[in-house]
Amino acid sequence: MPSQLIDEFEIEYEGVHLPDKQGWGAYVAVYGPSHNPMHMNNLFPKQHVTIEVVFPTEQLAEAEAHRVALELLQGHRPHQ
Repeated sequence: MPSQLIDEFEIEYEGVHLPDKQGWGAYVAVYGPSHNPMHMNNLFPKQHVTIEVVFPTEQLAEAEAHRVALELLQGHRPHQ
């Protein structure tokens, strides 16, 4: 699962094959800082996003998952 660190947050995003729908789904998780340096808070548990869309390729699903993860992160970061 690809991941990216942005400030103190980590986003994970991926395209997951949906055999029952003949395509790919976008999946996202977002983690934030914790008082324990060995642990991150799970702000948005891994889940299927943009569920109404089945993507024809893994790359398209992954790109959509990344876009949604960045959008979710905007709601948790202080405005700069």
